[in-house]
Amino acid sequence: MLTVLVGLLGALVYGAADFLGGLSALRTSALRVTGVAAVAGLVALFAALPLVESEWSAPALLFGGISGVSGAIAISLLYACLAIGPMSILSPITAVVSAVVPMTWGLLGGERLGPIGYLALVVALVAVVLVGFTPGEHAARPSARGLLMAVGSGAMIGVFLVLIDQTPDDSGLVPLIANRTVNAGIMLVLLAALALLARRRRRAALPIPGGDAVRPLEGGSAQGSGSGTARSLARSGWLRLAIACGVVDAAANTLLLIGIRIGDLTVMSVLTAMYPAGTILLAAVVLHERIARLQVVGLVLALASAGMLALA
Repeated sequence: MLTVLVGLLGALVYGAADFLGGLSALRTSALRVTGVAAVAGLVALFAALPLVESEWSAPALLFGGISGVSGAIAISLLYACLAIGPMSILSPITAVVSAVVPMTWGLLGGERLGPIGYLALVVALVAVVLVGFTPGEHAARPSARGLLMAVGSGAMIGVFLVLIDQTPDDSGLVPLIANRTVNAGIMLVLLAALALLARRRRRAALPIPGGDAVRPLEGGSAQGSGSGTARSLARSGWLRLAIACGVVDAAANTLLLIGIRIGDLTVMSVLTAMYPAGTILLAAVVLHERIARLQVVGLVLALASAGMLALA
């Protein structure tokens, strides 16, 4: 029962973090948001380290560090696809994939499911089809690019869950600190490279004597089809949103780690996959996103499949 409560709470916190990240990515690049969030989350984890008994070890640092690579890819794709939108569709797709990957790992490792577990996998696939099907002229329509990003993000989140599960039980917050350190390092290096590239482009665009100035192409922004409300919120302070996203995401990761320690990876992975509940709630209230009826059915099935997998 405690594992279920921790898993559901973590899912809601993850959903809030994703919503903040998606809003921030409307105003600037998803890569920049991920970098700021990673640094903010790392600071928050170091602040909480004295409160948690943590044993530093090579396995904790190794698996935690490798998970930082998969996490960087996952979150970059996630925030980019949420910025493209609609959040209420792409987020559940990512969630279903992120649950299936650890489940597959468990099956390959010798775990067996009961009939309800296999039925849940079928329900999850049906849910993916329904949430991507958008009948009607006014229904929200995810792009192929957004769908691919959502699937890729879900796969990398699943890899992150598997790697974190490999860390020692007495490692406390050490795996998450290693994760965020690698994550932040990757993001900062990429941001520095992009800044250098942008400087070179600006130099190449200097006025030529006797000719017109060459205007560089503006890019690097993850602004998609987000609503005017979302862009207004993002313009009010993308940096604050990104920092808040990092802190909230670090709290969600901590809840995930606690759940894995006291429970099972399979159960926690599918409970965590319910995080679209938080994202969808915020997207509906703040962004006023509309969802078609079949999509509602798909969302319900996605959440139901996660619950069925937990029971399995």
